[in-house]
Amino acid sequence: MFLSHLPRSVLALLALAWASVLVLPWYWLSSFDATSLNGSLAAFWLVAHGKSVWLAGLLLPLFTLSLVLLPRLSQRQIAWLLSLGGLLALVMLLGQGFAIGLRGWDWPWVGQIVGTQVFGAIPIQQGLGFGGYAYLLAALMLMSQGLARFGLCRGDAFIVSSITLSFGLITLFVFFPVSRVLIQSVLVPDGPGGGTTWAFAAALHKLDDPSIWGLACLSSTRNCGVVWNTLFLGVVVGAGSTLLGLAFALIAGRSQWPFKPVIRLLSVLPIITPPFVIGLALILLFGRSGFFTGLLSEWFDIPRSRWIYGIYGVTLAQLLAFTPIAFMILLGVVQGISPSMEEAAQTLRADRWTTFRTITLPLLRPGLANAFLVGFVESLADFGNPLVLGGNFDVLSTKIFFAVVGSAVDESRAALLALILLVMTLAAFWVQNVWIGKKNYTTLTGKGDSGLAAILPAGVSWSCALFVIPWSLFMLCVYGIIVVGGFVVSLGRDYTPTLKHFETAFKITPSDFGMQFSGSAWNSFFATLEVAAISTPFTAALGLLIGYLLSRQKFSGKSVFEFCTMLSFAIPGTVIGVSYILAFNVPPFEMTGTGMILVICFVFRNIPVGIRATMATLSQVDPSLDEASLTLGASSLTTLRRVILPLLRPAIITALVYSFVRTMTSVSAIIFLVSAKYNMATTYIVGRVEAGEYGVAIAYSCVLIALMLAMIILIQLFVGDRALGRRKAS
Repeated sequence: MFLSHLPRSVLALLALAWASVLVLPWYWLSSFDATSLNGSLAAFWLVAHGKSVWLAGLLLPLFTLSLVLLPRLSQRQIAWLLSLGGLLALVMLLGQGFAIGLRGWDWPWVGQIVGTQVFGAIPIQQGLGFGGYAYLLAALMLMSQGLARFGLCRGDAFIVSSITLSFGLITLFVFFPVSRVLIQSVLVPDGPGGGTTWAFAAALHKLDDPSIWGLACLSSTRNCGVVWNTLFLGVVVGAGSTLLGLAFALIAGRSQWPFKPVIRLLSVLPIITPPFVIGLALILLFGRSGFFTGLLSEWFDIPRSRWIYGIYGVTLAQLLAFTPIAFMILLGVVQGISPSMEEAAQTLRADRWTTFRTITLPLLRPGLANAFLVGFVESLADFGNPLVLGGNFDVLSTKIFFAVVGSAVDESRAALLALILLVMTLAAFWVQNVWIGKKNYTTLTGKGDSGLAAILPAGVSWSCALFVIPWSLFMLCVYGIIVVGGFVVSLGRDYTPTLKHFETAFKITPSDFGMQFSGSAWNSFFATLEVAAISTPFTAALGLLIGYLLSRQKFSGKSVFEFCTMLSFAIPGTVIGVSYILAFNVPPFEMTGTGMILVICFVFRNIPVGIRATMATLSQVDPSLDEASLTLGASSLTTLRRVILPLLRPAIITALVYSFVRTMTSVSAIIFLVSAKYNMATTYIVGRVEAGEYGVAIAYSCVLIALMLAMIILIQLFVGDRALGRRKAS
């Protein structure tokens, strides 16, 4: 039968490639005037009308790829045509995209070679549209199909395509913008005539600063350099959040406490809190005029102080913010420990403490390492809490923030400080790998598990309680002051009950045309929901896929790929925002001012948590389950869907919850990317805080907290729990 030698996936990708140049608009429509011919035509018709004639070169790779339709071709010939045709298409697309920009040649040397005789004038073009992105996707996937036919990853086209697509997305939306801001750091203007020159010596000179590397704190009461402050804070917060997260996870997963649902709810409250609100609540509780400060002064004659501003306040706020992430990662690992292994130890007359020390705790090592890594990196990248509570305690994130938006803007200094953060992250990766080692942590195999989960030893249970109960009461105080702040006239001065803050933000007025959303917060609220609804499933799906590839597949560049996935997580959000402006404000990938850039920013900012949770969970699952499915004839996609995903429910919940919540609460990464149409909830809250309207900001935060709690419950009900044993512990 004609074309029977080609799978349907190759035929569909070829159809997409031709549609991208024949049907879909090549340029971004919103970048053009509505009457512009360029704004509505595909690449082929632009060339046919004598416009953008350089796009004609894009047809050559398509003709090369279409040769696979010829009959009687060997599989090796098809592999060469797909691989070379896809690679040529990528080179042609990216080459012409980066060479020609808004003002002509971005690569002047190309213009000198080509000359004006080819195009007749200086060429200009806007950013890629639907046609351009479809061409890029089709070329990448067709090249993957060819590489699979050469035997890569055992010839599995799904695995090769997944690796290629994931690596391409990470390169485009993480490595490319970060490299742009780093390159910008070593470029200086080259006189009034325009252009830039490299200045490595000047860049390195900026690092020779006592405020960065100084150790004056060892011999005086002065602060250490910003690098040592950041490193010390990261280690303390990473260890503290992991310890607290482990206590919550053991209580929630292995104890018989009657209040476990309340504890689980309290453990995730801080992660759903909008930025600056926790810092504001801590100030209202422990500041010079704070609630507890006043009580201590009146009852015990303890003088009022500003201790909350500095390392203690920042550490407390970050522990509140990042402990829930460690809890969600560790809860999945605790649930993944095979009950039969602990039951076997008890059958051999091991007591509960011995079982916990020799079986349970060693199997928790991957989860502990991942939880510490995430807490450490989050502490490095956080700038909101140090900005509010830091006082004279400087960290790298605030230094970078003020280098970007301060009175003396210095993008070079900001980029160099961001590079130091990357080095710290790389060191954390190395320490994690050394600590985990090459030991086997598999607990789930193909056999059914009817074992009885071991109850925590009494000493461990009470030790966890000593952490969980005070921390839960402390969180109740923090959130109590937040809730009260939305229902009083002025927190700290006038406690008269009122609903005016909610009315200002979320007023609904009846009119002749129905109910009108007249409150000032509705536009940002609906825009935030729209962006969150789009980005959340993509973030979870991509994070789970990359985590699966890193855990189960072997391929060249795997370590580099894993590190690149953490780049956006390690760099402060303000630098991410600036890098996105530098990378995506000009062709070929022009998307600033749109909702798309917000979605992309959130997706690649939040996927590391889903990746680490997936890797921690899969470290407990025996690879023989995958191999058994493949041996029985199932494809890799079917194995992933029917075998792996049911065992990844804790990781799925972590990825979905974290993605949705961070989309609703993130501010640093998108503060430079919002527009009048897409003004996010967090930027609205920051604006109200800057204007002194704390009541409106807290009222809006209360609405967001209630919404996110409801969404977390729905996600938990929709995904469900993973059950390994057939019996419940008594």
